[in-house]
Amino acid sequence: MPRNVFLPKMLMLVVVLLLTAYGGMTAWSQMMDHSSMSESQETEMGGHDMSPVDESKAKAALPGARGNQPLTPKIVSGVKEFELTTGIVKWNILPNVAVAAYAYNGQVPGPLIRVASGDQVRVRVKNDLPEPTTVHWHGLILPNSQDGVPDVTQPPIMPGETYTYEYTVPDTPGTYFYHTHYASDRQQALGLYGAFIIDGPAYQPDYDQEYIVELGEWRVVNGQTFPAMDMDGMLPNFFTINGKSYPATETVEANVGDRILFRFIGSGQFIHPMHIHGGPFEIVATDGNPVPQMARLKKDTVLIGPGERYDVVWTAKQPGKWLLHCHINHHITNDGVEEEGGGGLTMIINVASARMAH
Repeated sequence: MPRNVFLPKMLMLVVVLLLTAYGGMTAWSQMMDHSSMSESQETEMGGHDMSPVDESKAKAALPGARGNQPLTPKIVSGVKEFELTTGIVKWNILPNVAVAAYAYNGQVPGPLIRVASGDQVRVRVKNDLPEPTTVHWHGLILPNSQDGVPDVTQPPIMPGETYTYEYTVPDTPGTYFYHTHYASDRQQALGLYGAFIIDGPAYQPDYDQEYIVELGEWRVVNGQTFPAMDMDGMLPNFFTINGKSYPATETVEANVGDRILFRFIGSGQFIHPMHIHGGPFEIVATDGNPVPQMARLKKDTVLIGPGERYDVVWTAKQPGKWLLHCHINHHITNDGVEEEGGGGLTMIINVASARMAH
């Protein structure tokens, strides 16, 4: 190759290599800066509010408070009226670990709303948060104006304001849930979600008792609470079933032969393969849709994604303490530590011997 052609090409190659190296260094620098910001948890980045909850605005939850408590409606001219109030609460996920949570009616998860197909419902939502919010009725087929999407189907509910949702409960009995749709990656992660169950003749699985299992995740660092997100520096280190981490989760009491309906709700932002020891279960409904008898799968693990609901019926076959837990092992720890055989997304089904005949 002639010298006058070779040298320019070599110079061009050197320039490309230098630019590539500079670009890599710049990218590395940006990554390090991002990592530093993630560790400080004090900035907004990419539209995500990564700041900790302002605990000065938090009210202490009642001692022994639990989430998912039934919300009793007031009947007004045949309409079931429910009252929801958003606010910040100091919530114990373990006896020695409290989070600053966003809550409906001072509990995490929010209260259980249980209705029947065809009910006329009116829900008043008062916003005591320091930021706007809305409520979306996840999975329900409603008039578009009641769907709860800010700036699309309604204006945001501003701090101090009250907004009323009103609709007829559709004839689609099953497991649903409600949650914020404003800054959802922050507000829902901090606890603004709750179960919504529709009863009706179109869905009547055979069971002796039922248990709602709402899955959540938390990021707690140096005593401060951050919204857990699927990004570096914001990954969760605590996990909850119905607002509590094992061993503070509830124990299901059963007898041999009992059929238990578990209503799994993916109310957080992460996937959870939920597993039950002691025998398989049968999937009887998905996302509020009954599974025909001939199509029902028998499994012992089901993957619950964000927003998904699975109804499964598990039969107690033998006495003992049987675990229900997530099979991502980090999710059954409390900040990386197992307590009394588990942590996080773990609960016990305590099965006694068969009932004595009378």
